[in-house]
Amino acid sequence: MTLPPLTPDQMVKPRRFELRISLMFAALFLPVGIHLPYFPLWLEHVGFGAREIGVILAAPLFLRVVTTPVVTAFADRARDRANVLVAFVAASLLLSLGYFLPPTYTIVLGVSLVLAVFWTPHAPLTDSLALSGVRRFGSDYSRMRIWGSSSFLVANLAGGLILAATGPGAVPTIMAVGLATTLAVALLAPRLGRPRRASPLSAAELQQAAPSLLTPTFLYLVAGAGVINASHGLLYGFGSIYWKGLGIGETTIGMLWAWAVVAEVVMFAFFTRFFGHVSPLRLLIFAGFASMVRWAAFPLFWQAGLGTTGFFLAQSLHAVSTGLVLLGVQKMIAETVSEDRTGAAQGAAFFANGFAMASVMLASGPLYEMLGASGFYVMSGVAGMGVVLLLLARRAAAT
Repeated sequence: MTLPPLTPDQMVKPRRFELRISLMFAALFLPVGIHLPYFPLWLEHVGFGAREIGVILAAPLFLRVVTTPVVTAFADRARDRANVLVAFVAASLLLSLGYFLPPTYTIVLGVSLVLAVFWTPHAPLTDSLALSGVRRFGSDYSRMRIWGSSSFLVANLAGGLILAATGPGAVPTIMAVGLATTLAVALLAPRLGRPRRASPLSAAELQQAAPSLLTPTFLYLVAGAGVINASHGLLYGFGSIYWKGLGIGETTIGMLWAWAVVAEVVMFAFFTRFFGHVSPLRLLIFAGFASMVRWAAFPLFWQAGLGTTGFFLAQSLHAVSTGLVLLGVQKMIAETVSEDRTGAAQGAAFFANGFAMASVMLASGPLYEMLGASGFYVMSGVAGMGVVLLLLARRAAAT
């Protein structure tokens, strides 16, 4: 696909573009770094059981699979995507204040659902601005995006220290402060005008490109990657609750989450050197087996007397079970999907990943309530289902 020529306005690089996008990524992941590990602790703190926690965490995931492509397609038609980003960050901040209302099940679930509609698009909208800079000005995406991972890590550690002093009741306050910081930085986001082509999650592009992507190999592959990623659902929903139940403090819990991010960043840094020559399908199959090992071993570390050292070992495998899956999917799209269908492929991968994660997260509440830490054995089986789908992709590719 040949891109339309740049207009004179589009050829003008905004002042300090890379710095402003880097700050945007850093601010974006501050509240995320609090929400992912500590929001379940707050839900438990205010009196919700495992089943209720599972629904509150899963329902927004189902909703965002539908709404995020619509939002990004709308942003493509707006005068400037940065203005849409500012509006959605401001709405997220206001909606997050709903967690200060009486924490009834109906209120918390309702706030979480509506908040997901406005919060989830922050990342793809920022990605679209960054990628426009890559295409127009030759900016380095990885050097800007790495500040998001670094910010997430800092939020994990700082959040653990704060909660160790204040308790889980402070989570809504920290989230609101994080979103307020994101809003302040979003006001400084560079204005680039309309994009030259649809953003990665454009619903219109996905519909147009569907016939050329609906091959068994592609569908099995993105589905398998999505299921492997979804095997993390029990960890995301109840990992912090499980660790706290063992007597592990919030500071150490923050370090455990941060260590997983460190492992993922290391994978990003050395991926090309060690895995650049490996086919995407083999990478994903390897990641699937590593995920099976991670979840099968997860409940055993404490029983074997390894304490938090064992959990740090398990979190090290995040580099493979998450980082390698993400990179493997992107490598597959880059090597096998034509440029004019890249956005549609990204949308399909987002849908597969989001739907699988939401399904597993929804089941994680009853699962944790019934089995506790033994539920991670089930997650090993979920990762195994992803491997089966990938093996079907390999067979389809060979025929």
